[in-house]
Amino acid sequence: MSSSRTRVAVSALLVTVIAASASAEGQPSKGEQTLTYRKAIYQTMVWNFARLGAMAQGKIPYEAKEFEMRASRVAALTPMLAETYVPDTRGLADSKAKPELWSNRADFDAKLQTLVDNSAKLAAVAKTGDFEQSKAAFFDTANACKSCHDKYRAD
Repeated sequence: MSSSRTRVAVSALLVTVIAASASAEGQPSKGEQTLTYRKAIYQTMVWNFARLGAMAQGKIPYEAKEFEMRASRVAALTPMLAETYVPDTRGLADSKAKPELWSNRADFDAKLQTLVDNSAKLAAVAKTGDFEQSKAAFFDTANACKSCHDKYRAD
């Protein structure tokens, strides 16, 4: 092979290696992807939970159908959170999970299950259209969120 062909081949190989390396470095890790998924679930929950809270607190008029729809969404989302708290996400810079979450995993899992259960009850009660019961179920669910955030979420 001539020296110019060799240089072209080596250059092409180096460009390929550098491009592949840059691509691998730019690719989020499995933990980062999982954290992005977790944040998306929480963001969607907050979007729906905020309207529920506004109705429960009397800041906006209670609309039974909207309350039911948003409560059902929250109930569908909360079980998905369990799959997002995996070791690959531990200690990531963008995570708000305190280290205590990992050292008290059984307590965290119990609190998460309470959230899942309360969210399911909220959705069931919301289907009845009873404002007072829906309001009480909302606050039970909100308190389940708060109990976990107080202990395991960094601000």
